[in-house]
Amino acid sequence: MTRAELVQWFGSLSPRDQRILRLGSAAALIIVLLLLFLPLQRALSGMEDRVEKKQADLNWMRSAAPSALSAGPGPATLATSESLVVLIDQSARESGLGKALAGSQPSGSGAQRVQLNMADFNLLVAWISRLSGQHGVRVESASISSASEPGMVTATLVLRAP
Repeated sequence: MTRAELVQWFGSLSPRDQRILRLGSAAALIIVLLLLFLPLQRALSGMEDRVEKKQADLNWMRSAAPSALSAGPGPATLATSESLVVLIDQSARESGLGKALAGSQPSGSGAQRVQLNMADFNLLVAWISRLSGQHGVRVESASISSASEPGMVTATLVLRAP
């Protein structure tokens, strides 16, 4: 229907019908706008609340940081009651080094000598960091040499539990 036909049709309606059509169109437009903008407004309000809460959390963390840093790290202990050899084996497998783990043997008082062949260097460093950070395991000595493939190494580590 063209615009001219629409105007002609509207003009042919009685004044009462024209008024009802105008009011109905305005009401429909208002309802559509409300259905579009109310959910957006609610979502925006929820996001503003989340930002305020996160800012309050950040401010609290900033105020608590000096006292936490001055306290220093707590005593490092194995997170589990398992022996160091079991911890080394499980964590190496979880870190993707299970195939590279060639062996583990006791080395002195409470230390373990661990041999890894064709280990991904990045995974090895992440694994050592995890052992140290989560379980307090220290590296007493390490011998790392490059393997035939780029990024791969052969390593002998002496690890000690706290």
